[in-house]
Amino acid sequence: MGDAPARSTRNTGPGRLLIAVYAVFAISASARAGYQILTKFSEAPLAYLLSAFAALVYVVATVSLAKAGSTWFKVSVAAVLVELVGVLVVGALSVFDSVAFPHETVWSLFGRGYGFIPLVLPVLGLVWLYRRRPGAERAAS
Repeated sequence: MGDAPARSTRNTGPGRLLIAVYAVFAISASARAGYQILTKFSEAPLAYLLSAFAALVYVVATVSLAKAGSTWFKVSVAAVLVELVGVLVVGALSVFDSVAFPHETVWSLFGRGYGFIPLVLPVLGLVWLYRRRPGAERAAS
């Protein structure tokens, strides 16, 4: 009898809710960025490109959180870290250099337009990923 490979538990329990929230943000940010780029790109190209980048990050985070395996775990950590850095940097720039952001992005003002969920979500994601890191279940038992 050999050891069975560890089963990923990132997409169970509260992880499902986290994935669902990321999926909602992936859809809403993609729709918002697509609409903005198609209809008013010349008004605020930087802001709208950042919205598109945020949408891409949410898509990658959603898919990687739902998948099992250590490679997908690493992709999840990278996506959530990029999201956190993006929210903090874009949020700070939109406060201190509002001229550069004449229109809001998903991450402007630390996600104020989305009830600050973009600011809280990567922190929750990183906590969840830390608790469900590969080998954590084996070490705890």
